[in-house]
Amino acid sequence: MSSSTVYVAVHAGAGHHDKASERSVKEVMKRACTEALRVSSIPGTDILSVVERAIVELEDDENINAGTGSNLTLDGTVECDAAIMDGRTGEFGSGGAVPGVKNPIKLAKAILCHSRLFDGLGRIPPLMLVSSGARSFAMRSGLEVVDPETMVSKRAKEGWQKWMERYNDVREEMIPESTALLDAVIQDTVGAVAWDDRGNVAAGVSSGGLLLKNSGRVGEAAIFGAGCWAQQPSNGKTGVACSISGTGEHIIRVGLARAIGDTFHLSENQEGIDVHDLLLNLLTERFYRPAVGYSIPRPNAGVLLLTAESGNSKPRLWCAFTAEGMAIAYASSEKPIPKATILRRPHITSRPDVPGKQSVYITALSM
Repeated sequence: MSSSTVYVAVHAGAGHHDKASERSVKEVMKRACTEALRVSSIPGTDILSVVERAIVELEDDENINAGTGSNLTLDGTVECDAAIMDGRTGEFGSGGAVPGVKNPIKLAKAILCHSRLFDGLGRIPPLMLVSSGARSFAMRSGLEVVDPETMVSKRAKEGWQKWMERYNDVREEMIPESTALLDAVIQDTVGAVAWDDRGNVAAGVSSGGLLLKNSGRVGEAAIFGAGCWAQQPSNGKTGVACSISGTGEHIIRVGLARAIGDTFHLSENQEGIDVHDLLLNLLTERFYRPAVGYSIPRPNAGVLLLTAESGNSKPRLWCAFTAEGMAIAYASSEKPIPKATILRRPHITSRPDVPGKQSVYITALSM
């Protein structure tokens, strides 16, 4: 891949991003882009490895809700979800509710690669493995498997202790139920998208999930069509790679990532594609309003989207979210110094749960 121009973008979640941690979040996202580009310069590297390397960097930072330092379950343990998808082939691999695998995105890629192998018994290879079975597969695949306790960071432990006290108080009706947990803790999936000028495209996601989630819960980061999607039609039409963040259950209901890909596919025969309107309609009509109909006060979702139209020499990056904000960074082999930002709603539109206020924030950035 060393002779190709490579574009990579990452996100550190859509939702609440504390001002105090803004600098550290931006730095790790920049490192993720830099490491992805470094790997891309090695001959023989494929686009999946670019996405994988970017997400590994995010997983290894304890300030990010993925891999080491992830939010803890109700039982005080780390269980991770991750997925990766190749847009050229449509291949997909994921792991869900996985304990003790240092880099869940490596597990997801190993599952994808395993599906390419011939099975003498004609068994169908898995798209997804979960829990102890996924951990066993990781061990057999030579991935780094660790004591699950070593993935519990001091920050995550302190947050768990604080919110467990409140959880117990709520159960005992000592205090009224509150949505403050959503506002005070990083809850969201992280991910990456990548494209090269040979038309290869890939996307991936990784997440520690919701704080105080039930053990065994699998979020959108591991579900086919929910947390990430990549497609590159053989007819040279618009290529798409997207990575999704937000509240997994609501995202899974609508298969948000695949819905984006399907909408692009259906729009290709029309005169041009208005990506802004496409994202606005999907996030409003397919995600936000139905979720409000389920009496969900603030349905959170964020989309990091890389599109490359036929005949264009470079892709375009889009970011759209219904949440308070979204952290993103991007770079290319032509412009290797990463740019990182935490996008936040203008004050007037910061309350998507209030009728009449804008529910979706959308912006496009030049790569």
